[in-house]
Amino acid sequence: MQQVFEGVYKQGKEYYTKNAVPGKKVYGEEIITVNGVGYRHWNAFRSKPAAAFKKGLKNWPLKKNSKVLYLGIAEGTTASHFSDILTRGVIIGVEVSSKPFEKLLLLCEERKNIIPVLADANKPEEYEDIMREAGKVDVVYGDVAQPHQTDVLLKNCEEFLKDDGFFVLMLKTKSIDVTKPVKEIIGREEEKIRKAGFEVVETVLLDPFEKAHACIIGRKSA
Repeated sequence: MQQVFEGVYKQGKEYYTKNAVPGKKVYGEEIITVNGVGYRHWNAFRSKPAAAFKKGLKNWPLKKNSKVLYLGIAEGTTASHFSDILTRGVIIGVEVSSKPFEKLLLLCEERKNIIPVLADANKPEEYEDIMREAGKVDVVYGDVAQPHQTDVLLKNCEEFLKDDGFFVLMLKTKSIDVTKPVKEIIGREEEKIRKAGFEVVETVLLDPFEKAHACIIGRKSA
């Protein structure tokens, strides 16, 4: 088992995280045991970061002590792997839909480093009190399938991201424009990011795991 990022491991072509809740699965993923330690398979067809790793992503900002604002956390499939990584960190997970939020609450009963917030990521004022108490975050992770998804991420970065922090945008191009080529939309959104005063560090396409998606890693411009 080879560690490729902090808290992220690789065996063969597959990626894993050390299970913070020994023996427990979250979404039916395989668990393997190596030297007495349980590792959860990070399924690239179920979770976009794993897809990005398989597509050669070189910059991944999560560390064991990171504070993460997760926009569009849904039921917590991906967040459960973040929870494994953040052994000394915390995830503030924002979700607007009540049905997946109910399942997220069940996950949070076992994974105490996830703080669930039922709110609209496009309205940071709905959870600014929580964020004021938590303090600025190291990473803003955005997976909000809306036409203005980049704007939602940037708005939250401007409010809550540390000056030396990073963002991860899981861009769903078809939610922005189904008529334009994927790469054209990505280029347009990258330009929007730069105009807002942020730097694009790396972009990878997620096909075939997530069609018409890109992972964009960025940070505040120096």
